Amino acid sequence: MSDNTITLTGNITRDPELRYTTGGKAVASFGLAVNRRYQSNGEWQEHTSFFEVVAWGTLGENASGSLTKGNRIVVSGRMDQRNWETEDGEKRSKLEVVADEIGASLRWAKVQIDKVTRTESEPASPADTDPQGEEAF
Repeated sequence: MSDNTITLTGNITRDPELRYTTGGKAVASFGLAVNRRYQSNGEWQEHTSFFEVVAWGTLGENASGSLTKGNRIVVSGRMDQRNWETEDGEKRSKLEVVADEIGASLRWAKVQIDKVTRTESEPASPADTDPQGEEAF
């Protein structure tokens, strides 16, 4: 088990965008806003953190077909830093949450589950769903 694990509960900030890599792997990405409410000097304060979530393979396809902006979800995965170079030669990097599991938060909502049949070519574990070195975007 990796020491780099994260679980977030928050609201989706934009509909998941489904793309396919040049190798044909599905990948969905969307934003997640996580709110934290706390008291400081007797007054309630609120802070929002924003995260980019990436879901590979069937998880990405199911997320894209099931989730919409505003949905409250729970994401479990790992933090990953993606590096690239712009056309102008500038180096850029971005932190992303690579999802292993995504589920609806049932605190203020109900869901209906439609089971999807897994094919033989799909990986059995979430660790097999993130192709290393394959450019997604």
